[in-house]
Amino acid sequence: MDAISFGTDGWRAPLSEFTSERVRAVGQAVATYLDDAGVEGAVAVGYDARETSPGFATDLAEVLTANGRDVLLAARDCPTPTVAWAVADRDLAGALMVTASHNPAAYNGVKFIPEDGAPALPDVTEAIEARLAAPADGPSDGEVTETDFLPGHADHVLDLVDADLSGLTVAYDAMHGSGREATPALLERAGADVVRLRCDEDPTFGGAPPEPSADHLGDLIATVRDGDADVGVANDGDADRVAVVTPERGYLDENRFFAALYDHLLGSRSGPAVRTVSTTFLIDRIAEAHGEEVVETKVGFKWVARAMAEHDALVGGEESGGFSVRGHVREKDGVLAALYAAAMATDGLDERVDALLATHGEIYQDKVSLDCPDDRKAAVVGALGDRIPEDVAGAAVADVNTVDGFKLQLADGSWLLVRPSGTEPKMRVYAEAGDEDRVAALLDAGHDLVAPLIDDK
Repeated sequence: MDAISFGTDGWRAPLSEFTSERVRAVGQAVATYLDDAGVEGAVAVGYDARETSPGFATDLAEVLTANGRDVLLAARDCPTPTVAWAVADRDLAGALMVTASHNPAAYNGVKFIPEDGAPALPDVTEAIEARLAAPADGPSDGEVTETDFLPGHADHVLDLVDADLSGLTVAYDAMHGSGREATPALLERAGADVVRLRCDEDPTFGGAPPEPSADHLGDLIATVRDGDADVGVANDGDADRVAVVTPERGYLDENRFFAALYDHLLGSRSGPAVRTVSTTFLIDRIAEAHGEEVVETKVGFKWVARAMAEHDALVGGEESGGFSVRGHVREKDGVLAALYAAAMATDGLDERVDALLATHGEIYQDKVSLDCPDDRKAAVVGALGDRIPEDVAGAAVADVNTVDGFKLQLADGSWLLVRPSGTEPKMRVYAEAGDEDRVAALLDAGHDLVAPLIDDK
């Protein structure tokens, strides 16, 4: 049981550790947790496109039904947000989603989605971890119903976005993941012509991780740049994140897409934005121009989701490409975000970004990762707290933000963030500034600040 630990977004592990026995222990822990919390109702079980995922989903369904829970079991692999929406829409007790998201095919994972459809907070995952145990043998008192989670989610998203994509050609790259039917079908229902890339089933994801970063989306970028599509969108393995490609920019930085999305929403609605500590200050500038506020959270969409509820936020997002909006389930949704990207493309997405940067100033952001054993992270963060420099790469440190790690806000308006990864044995170093050379200088300074602390044992 010690091998099972819920991190930023569930428990993920290589298949050598992610075993049927341990998955069934998670299922038992969730069943016990729901009973102890007095949460009644059926539980949804979904899974992504990995070869091992259907079998693990069956394991979970068997354990839940043996504990007297009815189960809505996905009829096929599906995006995580479609399962999250089903939890809220159908008043379910919660859901278990078998997915390792953007990790390589040699990994798998499982996440628990509570009854509100938002990501589970630490008090919930800690309660589940405390109840890990081998499932007891017993009869299957609950019933399993195979369920297609896509139609209900699609109907809701189309009502929410209300986009007319007639005459628009969208290139869509599923990266062989679970968005391969959900996202293109949604775009076509809104009127778009869709050029499909990597929408065939391949549980190996073509030999690469289903991570929608610029270096993994060469064909999508070429399709848009060559004029074969007006805009491009991609999803990660479980389609809870989005990447966007435009004719002018190619790969559109997620921070700039977030800014464009917030600006688009403010054209007809009002409300604050929620962003993580690693996400661009451009959101703050847009909010200020509209008389709105911004709420900053730790990294991890669970914190974004909580703040969205507390502040009735219009939008929540993070620099890694996860977004949700008011009126939708508070879980990041790459299918929803893809439809918003296409809707903005009908009015000129590049032009909107150009106007925002001209008004509020250029922003550039990047990050680097340093290998750091999990058992060294706390020591590194503690040591860094005692060694905050007076200046970084030639600019004075004006403020130190400790929402998540250490964010050094500099006198020239740039910033440097150092925080431990919640999913990998690494320390992350992020930087934002008004030009790319300045970002590179900040990242070099951050690396030089953190590397000796990792090695100092």
